[in-house]
Amino acid sequence: MKKLKGFSVAGVIIGVLAVALIGVAAYAVIDGNNRATNFDNYDFYSVIGPDASNGNIGDHVKGNADAPVLIFEYADYQCPGCASINPRVNKVVEQLDGKLAVVYRNYLLSYHQNGTAAASAAEAAGLQGYWKEYADKLFAEQSEWEYASASDRTALFDKYFEEVTNGEGDVEKFNQDIASEAVAKKISFDGGIGKRIDVQGTPAFYVDGQLINWGSAGSVTVNGKTISWESARSGDNFAKLLKDIVAAKTGE
Repeated sequence: MKKLKGFSVAGVIIGVLAVALIGVAAYAVIDGNNRATNFDNYDFYSVIGPDASNGNIGDHVKGNADAPVLIFEYADYQCPGCASINPRVNKVVEQLDGKLAVVYRNYLLSYHQNGTAAASAAEAAGLQGYWKEYADKLFAEQSEWEYASASDRTALFDKYFEEVTNGEGDVEKFNQDIASEAVAKKISFDGGIGKRIDVQGTPAFYVDGQLINWGSAGSVTVNGKTISWESARSGDNFAKLLKDIVAAKTGE
């Protein structure tokens, strides 16, 4: 098949069509899915597996899902704070070597023009086994795509997919999945949980049902120990906070 700058012509056409369908599919499914889903059936502070309500796309977990400490993150790929803290979260998960896992859930902010498309692309990449790689790429390249036009955004998202898959991913399937009902349901489901726990902005982190208000003063109680902070907005302060929480949770 003829290639155009690394992409098949058919893939580009599918991508353009997907751009047109994302908004229509997502909004229709989000409304219907949130009304149809009984969220009382779910424990919001445990890892949720795939089922019909989330499009058969379970929670994405950084680290070991069986780690003794679970942090739940609600984020939007177009959120600058989410992008800035993402490398630090990854590093802490790696440093703590199995003691900490971060469960990522989509929480889209309505004023981010490309947030839905980015979340859809990350979920589509995840269906081929590349969610973390693609999510990291979106955050790292946020300034390149955040205000891109629909057509430019499609080309960039396809390029990122080829890069994170080393050319081994199926670009045409990727674009089909971006506009799929399953992906829209996953994004809807995540957002529905966020609304029910009253997420006010992104990134929002929770431990044991308590908000880690990382941008200003706050505290959480873990295993009877209160951990307080003035602000954890800087990467180093946030990393220390996560490590303190893990130490209190594990008794180390």
